[in-house]
Amino acid sequence: MLKRIKIARRIVLPIIVLGLCGLISYAQPGQHELIPSLAECKATLTGNILTLENSRMVRSYEWNSGDIKSLSLQDKITNYTWNFSSKQADAVFPGTEKSSGGHLEVRSVPATAISPAYLEAEVTTSLGALMVKRVYRIYPGCPAFACNYYLKGNVKARWLTTTVNSGDLRNIETRAAETEGEAQATVMETIALPGKHWRVRAAQFFDITDRNNNLVQDVDQLSYRGESRLKGNIIFADELLTDHGLFILKEAPTSDVQLAYPGFDFLVRTGNLQAVGVGVLPEELSANKWLRCYGVVTGVTSGGPLGRMRALRTYQQQIRTHLPGRDDMILMNTWGDRNQDKHIGEAFTLKELEAAHKLGITHFQIDDGWQTGRSANSAFTGGSFNHIWQNPDYWKPSVQKFPNGLTPVVQLGKRLGIEVCVWFNPSKDSSYAHWKQDAGALINLYKQYGIRTFKIDGVQVSDKGGEVNLRRMLDTVMSVTNNQAVFNLDVTAGRRYGYHYFNQYGNIFLENRYTDYGNYYPHWTLRNLWMLSRYVPPQNLQIEFLNNFRNADKYPADDVLAPSKVSFEYEFALTMMAQPLAWMEATGLPEEAFRIAPVVQKYQRLQAAIHAGQIFPIGDEPSGTSWTGFQSMNNDKGYLLIIREHSKQTATRLKTWFEPGKKITCRALLGSGKDQTVTVDTDGTIPARLNAPNSYVLYQYQIIN
Repeated sequence: MLKRIKIARRIVLPIIVLGLCGLISYAQPGQHELIPSLAECKATLTGNILTLENSRMVRSYEWNSGDIKSLSLQDKITNYTWNFSSKQADAVFPGTEKSSGGHLEVRSVPATAISPAYLEAEVTTSLGALMVKRVYRIYPGCPAFACNYYLKGNVKARWLTTTVNSGDLRNIETRAAETEGEAQATVMETIALPGKHWRVRAAQFFDITDRNNNLVQDVDQLSYRGESRLKGNIIFADELLTDHGLFILKEAPTSDVQLAYPGFDFLVRTGNLQAVGVGVLPEELSANKWLRCYGVVTGVTSGGPLGRMRALRTYQQQIRTHLPGRDDMILMNTWGDRNQDKHIGEAFTLKELEAAHKLGITHFQIDDGWQTGRSANSAFTGGSFNHIWQNPDYWKPSVQKFPNGLTPVVQLGKRLGIEVCVWFNPSKDSSYAHWKQDAGALINLYKQYGIRTFKIDGVQVSDKGGEVNLRRMLDTVMSVTNNQAVFNLDVTAGRRYGYHYFNQYGNIFLENRYTDYGNYYPHWTLRNLWMLSRYVPPQNLQIEFLNNFRNADKYPADDVLAPSKVSFEYEFALTMMAQPLAWMEATGLPEEAFRIAPVVQKYQRLQAAIHAGQIFPIGDEPSGTSWTGFQSMNNDKGYLLIIREHSKQTATRLKTWFEPGKKITCRALLGSGKDQTVTVDTDGTIPARLNAPNSYVLYQYQIIN
């Protein structure tokens, strides 16, 4: 039964209290009260009730000796509250005992170069021989609380799932039919959904983009007494009779590559929603050291589809503070022309920098081949990724290719206003046991040359130890560089990080596409960005455009969607809402390609403002023949990127995220559109006109009433 309740605000006091319920200690007493932005964030234990709170939501739990059990969740903006009647603790670790020794520790965490300030609430408990630690992050103004899990100790049970075909279960009249086949998996979050009428949408994601070109799959269901096992990193649960809902984000790699994967991510039935799979097996635990596991984020939503997306995006914006001078880039990487490392060297790179500057590039990345060691991806024979550190000079600049080191390259880049970046492949030997040497190599590049942006490639996280060591490497580099390092995390192959894990380190190198193989189509790339942008900030994705003057003969002459059939400027425009990746050799471009330089340069001046908004897809799903685009929303102003693919229509009504009846001024900044003032229709559409197929317009808009 739903009730509206008002939870009293509690003041966090700098005290230590030991009672029957456990230990409460507030680390660094009162420090968070000295950070004004954290005044709204609270974590308190009063009697047997734990309360987490900020200006957007309040969640209360039965303390239960630290094995907490949800009692209620309130959306403070709408003043709407769910009361839960869960019969078990929120987290489940099969084979453990009753909880004891609960402990709460609260501390403020100051802002850094990559993170805003937040309140941290650490809840620990013992479940027999297994110790569980939840570390909550409470951000000001955020409609979601994040929780990272840590485990240590031992468990004698096996954490598996029993996969049972529903056709093998008995009929619905038997009580056993409701329970047979239940998962024996770890559970990180439980929401006892009140009432029967809920719609859930789970979004499953796919990386390994060398093989996958459909990166998002949504599944919609109504909750039922029977158990549904759903895959995905995100699930939204909406009450059908109200405008209120919840979401859970599982902070883990994509479903297909998670460690210790139980076969699904969410369990849904009437009255119950669970996030499962902590990413660890009992045999991987240490008796003495905490092991970081996967995490969950739980938040509140209202306002329909846009409200859901904005609530999720507001949390995602807390993970890494986006600084234009560090995180925005128009990056060129020469690997897209498939010459691999054959051209890489000092003379070639200096020429590339001059040509890149002519085009308007801000970052130039030297891919595989700059280093002394030869990789397995080299165009030359004898390369390997095994036993990298048997050669202590592997990650030093090749004296044959760069006889003066990288100094001349970096110096020219500075003169031209281009930041020089490099490619790096960590040593995978023994689950990244050489992470310290890898970190040292990157730190040396930073200290000697000032290089701070690194493409991290070739990763294969096959066990938890490898993940831990890879995180250690990244954290070490971030610490030494005072969080100025930026990692382009490649998700094109192997068991890696996905879209919702390791997000604090930089951006995502999404895909390799090549005209040489005929597997690059501009509308494919656009569709992948458009689909992901509902759930992933486009600002976090590197999106490629290629030299489409090459390899026209690799496509059928009558293929109207082939890369050579669109303009070079149009290709670039498709990447504007993301981080544009010039996947090409600049010296290989014909002179006419450089005609887009004024467009690139103007976009560079606009990029920070575009990326300051929350960016979501508009129009129809890209197909090669659609009207589509993106909207960057920042209060009552923002940007619209409207794209006419190879459509026969010169005009359309485009679905946007504007409220019906609003009057909007649109000023054309780039592309072929014209200034206009429009009134939003009752279905949220606005008129759009572009006279030629494969054209675009970038508008700056203002809501005027």
